[in-house]
Amino acid sequence: MRRVILSPILIVTACSAPGGPYPSLQPRPAETIDPRLPVARPLNDRPISSELADRLAALVGQAQGGSGAFDKAADQAERLAATAGAPRSESWIAAQQALSAAVAAREPAARAAGDIDAIAASALQNKGGIAPADFEAIKQAADVVGAIGTRQAARVAAIQRRIGG
Repeated sequence: MRRVILSPILIVTACSAPGGPYPSLQPRPAETIDPRLPVARPLNDRPISSELADRLAALVGQAQGGSGAFDKAADQAERLAATAGAPRSESWIAAQQALSAAVAAREPAARAAGDIDAIAASALQNKGGIAPADFEAIKQAADVVGAIGTRQAARVAAIQRRIGG
């Protein structure tokens, strides 16, 4: 019977550590800040650098400039897809080749999108963050280039559905 009573006491005392400096239960300085209060200003509210603005403008221009070549290739692929015969026929193969040319013509927009992402990733890795003005400029450039890429992807998908196989 004595064993039964000692076992719970031993279990409870085994969880306590002897001595040592105990942490204070007083509020820490960060706990005194009211999270509902707005931040007075961003920590880094500098304007976008001209170098970054020029680089982003060049990438948007690259994507927009490649749209003409893509549209021309996609128009050709759509014409050939409209007259494509059965799979593996001469006309079907010609439509597939034209579709491949349209997909290849998407390269300027795809490369620009990747380069914009790389700019953001580099800033995060090398600087530990992105300034608000830089972030907004990168986001706007990514949105423009992303819209071009989305439009091109939709046209390619429509041609693929039309050709089949």
